[in-house]
Amino acid sequence: MEKLVTKYAETDLQEFKTLILDKLQTAQGELGTLAQSLSSTNVNGTDDTSGTYKTLEDGSATMEKEQTNQLAARQKKFIEQLQAALVRIENKTYGICRETGKLIPKERLRAVPHTTMCMEAKLKQ
Repeated sequence: MEKLVTKYAETDLQEFKTLILDKLQTAQGELGTLAQSLSSTNVNGTDDTSGTYKTLEDGSATMEKEQTNQLAARQKKFIEQLQAALVRIENKTYGICRETGKLIPKERLRAVPHTTMCMEAKLKQ
């Protein structure tokens, strides 16, 4: 009778931890870049052009800033999900589907290391 594996071995958890820490470092760097671009003023200012162009530029700059804000918010959420995955590794609950209770395949965890659901449960959503 084959023993049902209900959690990942310590070596597997270490592999995933390394992967997550790498992704976390990259994500935090990208968030820093986004934050920097949000806080810096427009170096290609339109102060020296006529009023007509300035209005168009203001609209464009506002839209760009909004997109950057959305990217930053998405990046923050991703970082939070990666940090939560690290907590699950510490708790030895990492890689267990929260819907089915089955182990999430390693391939899926390597592709989406912060996931909490196997494809079977994800597709039922």
